[in-house]
Amino acid sequence: MPGSETIASAASTAEPPATDDGRWLTLVGIGEDGLDGLTPAGRAAVEAASVVFGGARHLALAGDAVRGEARAWPSPFARGIEEVLALRGRHVCVLASGDPFLHGVGATLARQVPAGEMRAFPAPSAFSLAGARLGWPLAEVGCLTVHGRSLDLVRAHLHPGHRLLVLTSDGEGPGDIARLLAASGFGGSHLTVLEALGGPRERVRRAVAEGFALADIDPLNLVAIEVVAGQGARILARAPGLPDDLFEHDGQLTKREIRAVTLSALSPRRGELLWDIGAGAGSVGIEWMLADPSLTAIGIEERPERAARARRNAAALGVPGLEVVEGKAPEALAGLPAPDAIFVGGGAGEPGVLEAALDALKPGGRLVVNAVTLETEALLIACYGSLGGDLVRLAVARAVPVGGLTGWRPAMPVTQWSWTKPGAVS
Repeated sequence: MPGSETIASAASTAEPPATDDGRWLTLVGIGEDGLDGLTPAGRAAVEAASVVFGGARHLALAGDAVRGEARAWPSPFARGIEEVLALRGRHVCVLASGDPFLHGVGATLARQVPAGEMRAFPAPSAFSLAGARLGWPLAEVGCLTVHGRSLDLVRAHLHPGHRLLVLTSDGEGPGDIARLLAASGFGGSHLTVLEALGGPRERVRRAVAEGFALADIDPLNLVAIEVVAGQGARILARAPGLPDDLFEHDGQLTKREIRAVTLSALSPRRGELLWDIGAGAGSVGIEWMLADPSLTAIGIEERPERAARARRNAAALGVPGLEVVEGKAPEALAGLPAPDAIFVGGGAGEPGVLEAALDALKPGGRLVVNAVTLETEALLIACYGSLGGDLVRLAVARAVPVGGLTGWRPAMPVTQWSWTKPGAVS
């Protein structure tokens, strides 16, 4: 038969199944101590793999244990995931720093590969090694990463007496963090820079954020922070309703007391997405995201200067991931991912805005609309009459000087309609 020799040859050299139980992908955590830190099972997995992926540093640390094809992880990162998935069914090993499932490649691969097709041999993470060096119980410490991310993520964690472990991107990271702390009123905070933990180049040095002057920092580092707040430090409270003066604004701001009630009505739940229509200074979307790191928000703002201001506020208040879409609702809502909650702080009376919001909201989602004008209030009363929900009127008065005495100055009352869309929560 023509071509039979070719077919027979291919069959004889075909790679056997990865394992009897279908687990073709192995994740091996490797530290700065290289092969000495691997368990026998982890080392055997590296040796048995026909293809081994890893950063150049990881492949060098694995050394002679790599007997198959060594592939340096490509750029962009997503291309490496594609290359791994394309080899499904072969013996594939992915090397990672420390614990692959703690801010590592394991978390990304687990979204694409069922757990039943993987094995993992984690090594101690940089956080575990740092905790061991400092004697810090990890359950009582904030562990976060700014590797490839904005340093502004640190801001929400800056509370007096709090301890943080922050994984950085490079040798400039510790100095950048120190400058952020000093500029935010936390210049007295104590920093410990831990470099190349677990290997022969390990080094631990200490400094104060104000006047930080450590040089020649290894690119592989982690910063431990003991937070000390100075006078005027920007401390972001855990409860909703941050002071108005923490936000840059032009008057278009959901005021503190109304904002706290609004966030309560929106009822953020883990992993949810908020649309903030008429975002203004972005205060509601920002406080929504501050409630939990898993929460996301999209602000829709027609005026470019306000959109830019909302982005600046988000960075300054520790949630740089706030997405701001410039455009007018309802047109600007087209193509956005479906929200779990919607806040309409401006433009509710514009044709089609409430209809689009009601239609886009997921079943079980919450809609909250605030009104200060009689026209918009009438619209909300009509919505309440036809759809139900809750209708409340909020009035706030503040004490102000009146001559040499003190009196109450009322703010404009706010009518708030909140409604939950019928249907099962997805």
